[in-house]
Formats: sequence, structure tokens, C-alpha cells
Amino acid sequence: MASRWDRRLQVAWALSTAGLSPISLALAMTDWYLHALASPGALTQHTVDHWTHSLAACGAQLHLPPGDPRYAHPAWQAWPFSALAHLHHVNENWWQCTTQLRGMEHHHQEVVAFLARQWMDMLSPSNCPWLNPEVLHTTQQTQGLNWLQGLAYAIDDWEKSLGLEPSRTLHDHYRPGTEVACTPGQVIHRNHLVELIQYTPQTPQVQREPVFIVPSWIMKFYILDLSPKNSLVKYLVEQGHTVFIVSWRNPDASDALLDMHDYLALGVFNPLAVITERTGGVPIHTMGYCLGGTLLAIGVSALSRPQQVKDAQHIAPIASMSLLAAQIDFHDAGELGVFLDEAQVSFLEDLMAEKGFLSGTQMAKSFEYLRARDLFWSARVREYWLGKPELPNDLMSWNADVTRMPAAMHSQYLHAFYLHNALAEGHYEVEGEPVSLGDVRVPLFAVGTVKDHVTPWKSAYQVMRLTPSEVTFVLASGGHNAGVISPPGLPNRSYQQLTAQAGAHIDSPTTWQHTAPTFSGSWWPAWHDWLMAHSSGTVPAATRQPPAGSLGAAPGTYVAVRYDD
Repeated sequence: MASRWDRRLQVAWALSTAGLSPISLALAMTDWYLHALASPGALTQHTVDHWTHSLAACGAQLHLPPGDPRYAHPAWQAWPFSALAHLHHVNENWWQCTTQLRGMEHHHQEVVAFLARQWMDMLSPSNCPWLNPEVLHTTQQTQGLNWLQGLAYAIDDWEKSLGLEPSRTLHDHYRPGTEVACTPGQVIHRNHLVELIQYTPQTPQVQREPVFIVPSWIMKFYILDLSPKNSLVKYLVEQGHTVFIVSWRNPDASDALLDMHDYLALGVFNPLAVITERTGGVPIHTMGYCLGGTLLAIGVSALSRPQQVKDAQHIAPIASMSLLAAQIDFHDAGELGVFLDEAQVSFLEDLMAEKGFLSGTQMAKSFEYLRARDLFWSARVREYWLGKPELPNDLMSWNADVTRMPAAMHSQYLHAFYLHNALAEGHYEVEGEPVSLGDVRVPLFAVGTVKDHVTPWKSAYQVMRLTPSEVTFVLASGGHNAGVISPPGLPNRSYQQLTAQAGAHIDSPTTWQHTAPTFSGSWWPAWHDWLMAHSSGTVPAATRQPPAGSLGAAPGTYVAVRYDD
């Protein structure tokens, strides 16, 4: 009874704190406040520098540094708007300095700095219509019609927040199986947690080794099979690969007890056994994206000691492992890990206990909160003040197609990786025995992206240190999603690539970035070439045709399940 009341109190708090633990916030702010009181000299110096730069901004025409999209419009370069923008940058720098006080807990520094950044993003003059020259110019040009259009968009968002059907929906434009996730294939296997899709060959000959893809379970699988021009799956099939992919089930309350063991057994080991049977036991190339990469790394590590895995004799040898924006070492977990401490995880557990899952909406709001400048404020300025609609695209539609996460699995995941970094430190257990990437001997291909807020590329790079295998590391331009979905032909794309041979000395991420050669264009062809170099030839495509109509055509049924929450 007492624990139930405690849980209800936590849930009530969550409604007023956007799902953040007030205890975590209070501890971080108290740490900062007490150290601020103990550091008057440092604060004074930062404040003097702050006012010096602020006064300089008042009378001069300042040229703002490039790269800040909030002030990209040419009108921001003219006084007084340049002074406003410059003053805001000065304030941001002041907060950045004053949140890094000597003696503070590192985690508390990250929390306070993050909160300060959110606060300053909100106070940007670009968010104020009468201080934004682009808004003023648009209002003059349209004679105020932008305000009427923006009001319509605001009402639409308000209705959506109340649970009403919005007039604008991204799903109407990009439907799985029609506009996206439309690469031909068949669902060849289904269990309680996943559907396994095999895609139809599009070349006379296909590579002997198939490619098995494990996407993240946070979102729908078709991030890797968007519209045909943005589909990594389609690209691989067109290059002559036999591609299999997991489509995760969108769980409900009855799945509350599904745990990490279930996700590994049903999402990795069971599909691998099915692929082994379908392809005659040939070695399998494996690829994991985001959390799917974390899960795949666990599975491949366990299979490196096959006696640890039940029925491992039914799984073909692993030919290679590719990890796209996948976190293995969670020591530097990026912005997603800023608030993940014991208090916050306990808070989330109480929140999930009420329904048995973490809703997709809650997860989506977390990501929006992490990148409020790009995902919230800039969108509001564009729609509400400029009256410019949010034009749908395949990536935005996929991002809006959210999924739930079972309570048990999510709790285990947060504890094991974000709090205890169990995989990197070698004490994550599969079937009662610890697994280690140090046992992996297959070649690895790892991709990080420069602007990744979810999996910082320097964190993704650490896989180089965790395995003695040959590792080819790629650093691609773009962010967590846009850097991975980078088909050939897109402008302004580039990547760095370098291979570390098995047992070679591993440079620091900074040294690697300074020494690795840079290439223009998409990294996809480089990955295809790498797969070809680690393959053993071709077989007739007729031997790799998926069984017609067994469980239905791709993209299957699991991908279509959506919930209102």
C-alpha cells in the first residue's frame, strides 16, 4: 500500500516536471548553488567579462559568427538586431562558464549546464516576434497574413495536445508499404516480439553471405527503408545483397514483463537461426543501428562463446558486424544520459509501473527536450510567427511514428548500460555468464556521425578499444539519423574512414579525426565495398527468393500498430 502511494506521488510529480525527477534536479541545483557561493572570485571574473562584452555590443555593428541557424537571416547582421544576437551569445557563454565550477560533481555540472542551455534557448531574441527581423520583414510583406496562418497552426497543435485529431498528420503523406517501407519482400517468420522480413533480390546474382539488420526498437524499422530514394535497404538489395531485417512489435500493457533477455533471444538469436535455415548455414553479415547495435553487439559477443548460448548450433557463423551510430561504451552517453542517474531511473520505473510501458509520446518529448533549439523553438518560429507550414518528408513521418517500450526491458536497459556501463566493462550477463567484446574476432565496420546528440561519435569510436578485431571506423557528416540515411547523390555529404588492423595501436578520437582521410559523398558505397571485401562470392538470385505469401508481404503487420498515447 505504501509503495503504491509513493508511486502515485512520483507520477503526479512527473506531470508537472515533464517526466524529470525533481530530486535529481534539486541535487544538481544545490550542488551548483553551494559551489557558486564558494567561488565569488570566479563568478566576479566571469561577470566582468560578461558586461565588458555586453557593453561592446551596444554601439557597434557586429558580425555574428556563422553556424547558428537562429541568426542565419541577413537582417540579423544589422544593428540593433546584431547587438541583440551578440548579447544573447554573451549570456550563453556566461552560463556555460559559470555552470562548470570547480568541485562540482561532473554529472551535476552536465545537468545544470543542460538546464541553462534550455533556458537560454527559450530566451533567444529569435523566439520573440518583435525582436526577430525576419518575422518583422515577413509581417510587412504579407500584411500580417503570416500571423493568421500561424494562429491556425497553433490551434491545430493545441487540439492535438488535447487528444483531438489534428488537421495535419504526417502519416497521411508517408504510409508504410506505400510511400515508405515499400522495398519488395516477404515476412518469413513471426514471433511474439518481431517479424523477420526477407527482401526480394533485384539482381541476377547475389552475394553468398546474407545481411541481417537489427534496427532500434525505439522507433519503427523503416528508418532504414524510407522512400525509395532514401532507403538503405533498397540500396543494399540493388547492390546484390540478400537482406533480412527485424521489425519490432509495438508492445502493449500485456508485454510489461518482456526483458532484455527476451529482446536478445527473440530479436537476434531466433531470427539468426531462421536465416541460417533459409540460406543453408552460410556465414551471416550482421548490422545493428542505434540500440539495435547495442543488442547485436551483445549477441555477437555471446556467440563468440557458443557454449553460452542455447541452441547456438542452429546459428551460422557470424561473418562480420557493422554498428551504425551504436553505443557500446556508455561512459560518455551524450545528452540522453544527462538526467539518467539513480533518482531519475527510479522515477521512470514508477512512471512505467502505472501502465506497464513507457509511451512513445513520452520518449518523443524527451528527444524534443534534448534538442529544443532545433526541434521545438525553431519549428515554432517558422510556423507560428512566419506562417510557414512544416512540410512533411519521409524522415519526419518516421520520427512521428512512435513506439512504446516494455517496463521491464527499459528498466534493465537503463540500469545495465546508462548507470553501470555493463557491456563495456565486461559484466553484462547472457544466460548467467558475462560477455565481452574482447571475445569477438570477426571484422567490424562502425559508423559515427559528427552531430549525433544521441550517440556521440567519440563514444561510438570506443568500440575500437573494446575488441581486438580489425575495425573500420567511419565518421560521417550529419546527425544521428540524417548522417546514417545518406544515399549517394545528396549534396554536401562527406565522411572520414580509416581501418585499424587487428591488434593495432588505437589512436584517441581527436588524433583519429585529424589523421583519417576525408572523402566526398555518401559512406554507403564504402560500406558496400567493405562487405564485398569480406564476402566469398555469389550465388544465383533464384536460390534466395523469399517464400511467397507465407506470412504476408513486407512491411508486415507489426509496423502498422499505433497507439494514441
